Amino acid sequence: MLEPYDFWIFLSASFLLWITPGPDTIYILARTISQGRLAGLLSVLGVSAGVLAHTIFAAIGLSAILATSALAFTAVKFIGAAYLIYLGMQALRGNRKQAEVTGVVAQSRSQIFGQGLLTNLLNPKIAIFFLAFLPQFVAPDSHSSSGIFLFLGGIFVMGSTVWCLLLVVCAASFKKAATSNARLSVAVGRITGFVYIGLGLNLLRAKL
Repeated sequence: MLEPYDFWIFLSASFLLWITPGPDTIYILARTISQGRLAGLLSVLGVSAGVLAHTIFAAIGLSAILATSALAFTAVKFIGAAYLIYLGMQALRGNRKQAEVTGVVAQSRSQIFGQGLLTNLLNPKIAIFFLAFLPQFVAPDSHSSSGIFLFLGGIFVMGSTVWCLLLVVCAASFKKAATSNARLSVAVGRITGFVYIGLGLNLLRAKL
């Protein structure tokens, strides 16, 4: 059973985590500024879906494999880092190729959503985070611990999604300014590519 006191502590801790800039925040802002509001919104939904998946994995015990197996953790880490670096290279290459400079190659909605989803699914640090964070608010001897785990994870994902959507709305205004300025648009495209590459390299530093 989840005590009201524990729930309010969970909400307070979650709020601080939501507003603290992290890799997801940087990824979403870069996507929004380079591609616009719709791309930002789809990226938020993709990232949130990835976080929700990790919540489910943690609830059923799959994430524990990453926490206890150095081989599994390293494999997922390298795949995730390679994927982020690939996105960065694609952004840089697209920035050079386009006749009308927008900083990125045109993508479908499903591609943008899928990329946001994969950036989180392939990040073992998120799985470890949920294994460390959520159990603090769930009694280990509770018969409904999995249900409470999923409930808290859902609350966390909802709050994080709302916060990121607000960031997208704010960042989208900068996209309009970049579109009207060719040099600024080129710079945004390059920065976006380097941001993705930087996130990938940072993921390579992750350890158990």
